[in-house]
Amino acid sequence: MRLGINLGYWGAGMDQDNLEVAKEADRLGYSVCWAAEAYGSDAATVLSWVAAQTERIDVGSAIFQIPARQPAMTAMTAATLDSLSGGRFRLGLGVSGPQVSEGWYGVKFDKPLARTREYVEIVRKAMTRERLSYEGEHWTLPLPGGPGKPLKLTVHPEREHIPVYIAAIGPKNLEQTGEIADGALLIFPSADHLEETAVKHIRAGREKAGRTLEGFDIVPTLPLAVGDDKDVPALADAFRPYTALYVGGMGSRKQNFYNQLAQRMGYEEAAAEIQDKYLAGDKDGAAAAVPQDLIDRTTLLGSVDRIADRMKAYAAAGVTTLTLSPAGFTLEERITALRAGTEALERAGLA
Repeated sequence: MRLGINLGYWGAGMDQDNLEVAKEADRLGYSVCWAAEAYGSDAATVLSWVAAQTERIDVGSAIFQIPARQPAMTAMTAATLDSLSGGRFRLGLGVSGPQVSEGWYGVKFDKPLARTREYVEIVRKAMTRERLSYEGEHWTLPLPGGPGKPLKLTVHPEREHIPVYIAAIGPKNLEQTGEIADGALLIFPSADHLEETAVKHIRAGREKAGRTLEGFDIVPTLPLAVGDDKDVPALADAFRPYTALYVGGMGSRKQNFYNQLAQRMGYEEAAAEIQDKYLAGDKDGAAAAVPQDLIDRTTLLGSVDRIADRMKAYAAAGVTTLTLSPAGFTLEERITALRAGTEALERAGLA
């Protein structure tokens, strides 16, 4: 099992620290550094900045938002980043959510699975550097009856095949991800529930495409906080607002994929309470309603030995790249957590 890091969103006041974290991860031998985007900093600029100041670590978008870019533009960006980084780019995609898609980008959040499938097909076709033409429900290239003509990408990517990852939570999306992508980006993953909530659906998609899970990258992201095992409850408390935001406030009441995931993990009553309080404006109450067990199952908390044991469980559940979000109020604390991740992987015998 490999390790990655997720820098989250740029522009939150820790930009220089984030760069130092990425450079230390590169030195420690981490496999990939992911950057996110929502409606602030874009991921492509961040990844080019990180790639320019690292040597070996891959850089990946987690995620490029599908409603933000035409697929041909994403192909251009992917080819450029792969070329500039010397073949170190991984293309992570996702449909985002209805509030961002419709509120920020003005793109209707409908038929996300069909839209994702077409998007991936166009991106991959464009990156083959053949002349681009496509007829689908959501995109038609060139537009009919006009002056447009099929064009081909003029940039040569470093690699013939740039790996495509899809951020997936729901069963149907996970199955389609297994069918059409090279990897799946997962959030709030519990090793105890991973087979039921994710892996079996990915496997079904791979089988539909006539493939196995061999070579498919299963990539959950987990916050990491290091401390004494007796301090685990206090460490968990630090992540209550984070968990409440996703389970209670992401998307809408009807379309909150994280809330639905918590329900599938057996936290139906808690998920409902968290959402009710969060949407009513009681963010503190929503955070207090998050079960400690839910936080502990979806983070890496405690001593290096405890974290190593958890890493073994994730590897046994099918995880191939474990992405860490090292927590800490200072750069030194985050670097310490990053190094603890490497040590835990070695103690687990997974390095």
